[in-house]
Amino acid sequence: MNLGVDTVWPTPQIVSPSSYVTFLVQISGLGAMETNGSVKDEEKTRLSSVSNETSTRYGSIADSLPTDEPSTAETTVLSPRRSYITVAVLCYVNLINYMDRYTIAGVLLSIQKFFDITDSTSGLLQTVFICSFIILAPIFGYLGDRYNRKFIMIGGLSVWVVMTLSSSFVTESYFWLLVLLRALVGTGEASYSTIAPTIIGDLFSGAKRTVMISAFYIFIPVGSGLGYIIGSSVANATGDWRWALRLNPILGSLGLFLLAVFCPNPPRGASDGHGGSTIEHTSYLEDVKYLLKNKSFVWSSLGVTAMAFLTGALAFWTPIFLSRAQVAQGIQPPCNTEPCDTSDRLMNKLTIAFFFYIFGVVTVVTGILGVSLGSTISRKLRDRVPNADPLICAVGMLSSAPCFFAAIVLASTSIPATYVFIGIGETLLSLNWAVLADILLYVVVPTRRATAEALQIMVCHLLGDAGSPYLLGSVRLSFMVESKLLGLQYGVYVAD
Repeated sequence: MNLGVDTVWPTPQIVSPSSYVTFLVQISGLGAMETNGSVKDEEKTRLSSVSNETSTRYGSIADSLPTDEPSTAETTVLSPRRSYITVAVLCYVNLINYMDRYTIAGVLLSIQKFFDITDSTSGLLQTVFICSFIILAPIFGYLGDRYNRKFIMIGGLSVWVVMTLSSSFVTESYFWLLVLLRALVGTGEASYSTIAPTIIGDLFSGAKRTVMISAFYIFIPVGSGLGYIIGSSVANATGDWRWALRLNPILGSLGLFLLAVFCPNPPRGASDGHGGSTIEHTSYLEDVKYLLKNKSFVWSSLGVTAMAFLTGALAFWTPIFLSRAQVAQGIQPPCNTEPCDTSDRLMNKLTIAFFFYIFGVVTVVTGILGVSLGSTISRKLRDRVPNADPLICAVGMLSSAPCFFAAIVLASTSIPATYVFIGIGETLLSLNWAVLADILLYVVVPTRRATAEALQIMVCHLLGDAGSPYLLGSVRLSFMVESKLLGLQYGVYVAD
């Protein structure tokens, strides 16, 4: 591979049932997968027809980039109108999923007061949710590569709606039941997050796919931010944090209806020219072996894991951290009990709600800006820089670290400056969302994309945000004698 030089690869002559992995590597220029004589024996996916359009550069499969001449480089499987409606529905459900995940964080102080639990214990709510996500994602990934994806998503989201609504009726003495129900809520996200991106990948190709994937992943930060805003706002308006958990199931039920009516189950690989192929499915073990040999997939998954560790901890604890920063500055009176009782301090409650609201707005704005900017830079640079996508991700992650460090240091002296650096850091991190998703779609064969999504989710949560909220809460407790703010600062240092 010549860096910075356009590379055109010859059209591969495929005249016998040959390895789809070999085909992808030959046309992708990634050099990321081993392709010796043994791969042919290991790869059991048979394609009876293969697209002959193979001019490419790093960052896409054969038909991923637009060319100067008329071609089928950018296609949709269904009519454009139907495809766009499908993406809109998938984006809506993605929004609701992430709203629900961070609604708990938006009412965390109320939950601590209601159940009389500490920071460390309340961190378990996020940890068990992620753990169930980890366990269930590979199962749904396996099913998503073999069975009707639409029905799988509807089934998983139905469980999610029921469990989320049920969790809002848990009484004070049954915190363990809330933890259990939050674990079962992970069923919905596990079914949806592993499958929805693969449907978009099968509906669109080329630059259109990048744009549609970007639109889908914009709703991760947007949903997260709205979770803070709506969660804290509904809790304050009703005087009961449990009403915040009852809104999302209503919106989720609408999402179920839209999925049932508008979402198709397109042929796997249809947008890449393999929709009419006859495919012999491989075993799950063969799929995993294939993915572990795919170096681009492995390294991008490790990058996602590092990002998940940081974002999981920051998303769960930042608003409370900023509230305690005001105590350190003398703006708020200190709270000497654990958990803090704010029931008789209206100003304190309004201040905490304000922090959740502002942090939610910052998350929404920076998420939209970062995801849009990342995908735009990716599309502009692909033709000129062979490894543009991984470079964008690396620059975004490395540049965000000093911003978050500055935000932590400045929290005890200047809240506005802290928000500025948090905003810059979140924008830089958000460059990664759509780009990383696009990388997975063009380095993994269509019949294994759901499994790839599932394994990436499992690894990034297992080693990332499954334990980081609990770890940060535990670090805070270990420094409680000295300062609650200082304890959280040390915890965020670990995450950063």
